[in-house]
Amino acid sequence: MKAAVLHKFGETPLFEDFPDPTSGEGQILVNVKAVALENVDKMMAEGTHFASQQFLSTLPAIVGFDGIGMLEDGRLVGFGGVKAPYGAMAEKTVIPEGYYVPIPEEVDAVTAAALPASALTSLFPLRWGAKLQPGETVLINGATGVSGKLAVQIAKLLGAGRIVGTGRNEDSMTKVRELGADAVIDLKQADEQLAEAFKKEAGEGYDVILDFLWGHPTEVLIKTLVPSEIRMSKPVRLVQIGEKAGTTISLSADAIRTSGLQIFGAAMGITPEAAGEATGQVWEWLKANKLQMNIERVLLKDIEKTWKRTDFEGKRIVIVL
Repeated sequence: MKAAVLHKFGETPLFEDFPDPTSGEGQILVNVKAVALENVDKMMAEGTHFASQQFLSTLPAIVGFDGIGMLEDGRLVGFGGVKAPYGAMAEKTVIPEGYYVPIPEEVDAVTAAALPASALTSLFPLRWGAKLQPGETVLINGATGVSGKLAVQIAKLLGAGRIVGTGRNEDSMTKVRELGADAVIDLKQADEQLAEAFKKEAGEGYDVILDFLWGHPTEVLIKTLVPSEIRMSKPVRLVQIGEKAGTTISLSADAIRTSGLQIFGAAMGITPEAAGEATGQVWEWLKANKLQMNIERVLLKDIEKTWKRTDFEGKRIVIVL
């Protein structure tokens, strides 16, 4: 069969022949239909992700750890649980029994590969982590990326009263407004102007912040939360999700002591029950066409040149077979 095969950490996966998998006891063979190419896949292949050795424990191996495929009985499913050397970006893979969920008939394979995982990245933090309440003000720090754009839509669907996004790309910032943001802050401004923009658009204060950036933009943002006088500060629930602008920040003590800032990780509140409910909600939104995403389909045979591309701003790439 054909597959995207990684021979060494740090190299580009190659489109080449790989031995067909065979299902053993307790395993199921899957004919792969679509796999989303995400940043985490590249981090895994680079060897820089903490789970690289877990998912690529032996090389050469096929990259990708989940996707959409068809079972032998014709059912379209979302699958996971792959183990090296048989990853998701191949014509076939093998998974443990039970490591799949049915895809609703109204949802095609490409949409199913692209949207749900990214949507859950925002839905979990908003509903179960930060426990967003109707009418609250939400700041999406990094709203012009794929997940950020979905976060704007999901915050709107959950009843946010005001949504503010941040970004750098002019066209993407315009799109963020079209998707429901009440205001967009340009991160290309100097620190002083950026800080003033954060304060201005906060109105009576941010209730929830989804942070896809971290790094310097988040440092500037947090400093604006520190009060200039002694008073009772409004609680601000910041959920840390991504690190596109940097892996670390400088955090002063008063940013925690006097600002009302509460920092959570993206996995806060996730339980098996929440996962099931959230997945069901995303399917309902998809069937009702309530979520939008810019998706580009790429054939598996083009994986090498696609892997090296850098023009994915605000777009989800889906490998199709």
